[in-house]
Amino acid sequence: MSDRHDKVAEIIRSVAAKFVTQEANTNPLITVTRADVAPNYRRVTIFFTTIPDEREDDALIFLQRHAREVRGRIKKDTNLKYIPHVEFSIDRGERHRQHIDTLLQNESDSDTS
Repeated sequence: MSDRHDKVAEIIRSVAAKFVTQEANTNPLITVTRADVAPNYRRVTIFFTTIPDEREDDALIFLQRHAREVRGRIKKDTNLKYIPHVEFSIDRGERHRQHIDTLLQNESDSDTS
């Protein structure tokens, strides 16, 4: 991916995270982890995780319901040439990474006991 593509993805991730911080309830706590922008910049998938894990579906419904507002915020807060169609997805890769970190931490804790 190009540097420009990475910058656009980070700008969109940042705007989406700011929107979530301002508009979403804190139960569940939603964390925007990354944004994947299509090569033509016309579509973006914004990935997120939640605490607690069991509330991911609730968060997804909230975010999908507010996708148009997120797109509007991207339009208002950036100077992007194309304002992409916004989609949301649960970041299962990040959740998996956190689980592995926990397992490794538990393993190292038991080794030092």
